Parts: sequence; structure tokens; C-alpha cells
Amino acid sequence: CSRPQKVCLCPFLPIHPLKVSTCLYIIQHPAEESRVLRTVPLLAACLPPDKCKILVGRRFSEDRYPELAAVCRNPNTLILYPGAEATNLEEIAVMSSSSSVMIIIDGTWSQAKDIFYKNSLFRLPKQVQIKPNISSQYVIRTQPTNTCLSTLECAAVALTVMEKNKNIQETILRPLQALCSFQLQHGAQIHHSKEHLLKNGLYDKPMPKSKRKLRRMELLVNNVKI
Repeated sequence: CSRPQKVCLCPFLPIHPLKVSTCLYIIQHPAEESRVLRTVPLLAACLPPDKCKILVGRRFSEDRYPELAAVCRNPNTLILYPGAEATNLEEIAVMSSSSSVMIIIDGTWSQAKDIFYKNSLFRLPKQVQIKPNISSQYVIRTQPTNTCLSTLECAAVALTVMEKNKNIQETILRPLQALCSFQLQHGAQIHHSKEHLLKNGLYDKPMPKSKRKLRRMELLVNNVKI
């Protein structure tokens, strides 16, 4: 797990990397590299190296990333990004039995949005979304809504659907659960989602001056999907 011995999570990782046919390409925003409590290293530790490839950056051109460009042009490649144009992953998994490549963007929601819309390569693959059957267990970091998941959790759900194996989700979530449990035992606090805080009158930060951000908060409170 590459963590100090006192906070080692290796006992919670699978003894052998999970056998999966789906290859993940994690497109990571550079700001994620400096975060102490990241989930992508735990995800990578659960999978074979050739099934979890991490590319760090904001802009991805075909000239600089020819391998990624080829992946994006492959008809079997999917990109996990929710929206009106996205197909539910469960529908794709039922129709296709061939091995696939899935691209997942790792960053805050605003960072992920910036990467998705400013890189034309990422609009070549088929866009898919998942229906989370879990609430986020990454409770030491604030999420926008109650149904938002960390990158590791998204990958766990997606791989479970694609591989048709429920054990994958349980195995990948185990080190995340251990990480959060350890942090809570040593002073960390549970972070409720921004949606929860707003609805219960617990949001104690200054309200944004931007009308657009205020509108987003209003939508959260009124259960409108953003």
C-alpha cells in the first residue's frame, strides 16, 4: 500500500491482484497527487498493473498521448461520466460479453468536468453512468451529495457490473473501509455531504457570492439532480 508501517493497509488488500478482463484508465487531475488520503493508490493495489493505468494531467492531446487516443477510438472503450448523454452501465454489460476498457476521471467534480469537456478525446468513447447501490463509505472527505462516490468506489461498482462478480466490490472497498476507520480512531471527523449539511441547516461556511454556485446549492436542497 506504500504507507508507513503504523498505518499500513496491506492486510486489507487482496493477497493476489483481482483477475479482471476490464482495463481501467484513470485520468487523474494533478491536484490529486498532493492529497494525503487518496483512493486511487488503493484501487491500483487491488488490480494487476496492466489493468489499472494512471495518467496524470489536465490536457490530453492525440499527439502527446497516442496510446490513449487509440484507446478512446476503440469501439469497446467506455468513459464513466454521468449526464443526459450517458447510458446506464448495467444495460451495456447485459448486451456485451467482450472485454472492455473503461476511462474514469479522478478529481473533484469541477476538476473532472473541466477535464471531460476540454479534452475532445474523452467524447469519443461511449459515455456511461452507474446507479450506486451504496452510499459513499469515504466518510472522511466531503462529497457534494449523498450519492456521490469516490473514484475507488466508482471503479468497484463499475467492475462488479462489467465482470458480473459481486465479490469484486467487497474486495476493493475493504481497504477504503479500513482507511476511514483508522482515521476516525485517530481524530478525524465524519464528513457529511454538502447536500446533507444544507438540508439540515448545518452548513457553516460563508455562502458563495456567485449566483451560479448559489443556484447549485438551491438545487441540492430541493433534490434536483445536477
